[in-house]
Amino acid sequence: MSRFAIAAGGTGGHLFPGLAVAEVLHKKGHEVMVLTSEKHIDAVATEGRSEFRIERLPGVGLPRGFSLATFGFFGRFAAGILHCRRLFSDFKPAAVLGMGGFTSTAPILAGRLRGLPVFVHESNVFPGKANRLNGRLSGGLLVGFQESREHLGSLPCTFTGTPVRRALCEEALSKTDALGRFGLQPELPTVLVMGGSQGASGINMAVMEAAARLGGGRLQFIHITGQADEAAVRAFYQQTGIPAWTGAFHHAMQDAYSAADLSIARSGAASLTELAYFGLPSILIPYPYAADDHQTFNARVFSEAGAAVLLQEREASAARLVAEMTRILEEPGCRQQMAGACASLSTKDAAQRVAHILLQVVEEGRK
Repeated sequence: MSRFAIAAGGTGGHLFPGLAVAEVLHKKGHEVMVLTSEKHIDAVATEGRSEFRIERLPGVGLPRGFSLATFGFFGRFAAGILHCRRLFSDFKPAAVLGMGGFTSTAPILAGRLRGLPVFVHESNVFPGKANRLNGRLSGGLLVGFQESREHLGSLPCTFTGTPVRRALCEEALSKTDALGRFGLQPELPTVLVMGGSQGASGINMAVMEAAARLGGGRLQFIHITGQADEAAVRAFYQQTGIPAWTGAFHHAMQDAYSAADLSIARSGAASLTELAYFGLPSILIPYPYAADDHQTFNARVFSEAGAAVLLQEREASAARLVAEMTRILEEPGCRQQMAGACASLSTKDAAQRVAHILLQVVEEGRK
């Protein structure tokens, strides 16, 4: 039995793949400490996960440019390293895995200072600045997209795919049963709308206008709104009589993926990984302010494979959404062809691949 520390927090894109690797290691009999940020999404997603030791780290996002905030960043960063060193001194992990972002950097440095093997996983096609630094500290990256190689220069990388949580793999329902969970009917095509773990007001507004143009009787919606827009979106569907389930967040995303025929979504890496796992065609609207425009790089892979339609947010008008939803759902064979292309992008054993690399290095270090 070994112990592993996994730094995975700040966004669902970092946290959920990290939990997937933790689940594999735990199932193999190992102990896992999961280091998350102090954000609400991390607390919600790890609630009740008593099989892991959950520890919160202070946020250490690097400010843009040089200002007084930069001094605060370095102070919090140094405090984070000290905190990780204390945690590791107590827990004594055999290796450290970072899933991206500056939440991973302090644990990776603390691991290096203890002489531990450290690993970094990058889920996006275009690595962020934190993981470009983290990758140098670890000597390379584990990557979720083959296309990442084009953006890493001389930095070594190993393709693993991006891990998917066990619940999504093992607890999926039939389409009819999944629709029943949301109070929806099997006769109507179902569109899943989701804006990532933080929600997306731009997508919410455009979809509501598109749904109003389509009217009732043609489509039904599972609309995950984020906290800010939940009340307004729910009121819209109630007033128009368009069948829909709405919620700020949904824990059992396997139900939503199983129920849906089409998704309208951002293009964060974790969401795309889950869409691919379920073979769910999509209209992808990248977050326009994402660092290095990394969501567009992600979406382009799916678009070029024929698995999704890529629309920049400025292009995602109600009229365009109506046209694309109608084409995908009503044109003979279109949705099925996109679904097959989407499923072909899935690396279903990604969590096992990452866990195997960690275990192999730790075992070799003991010889």
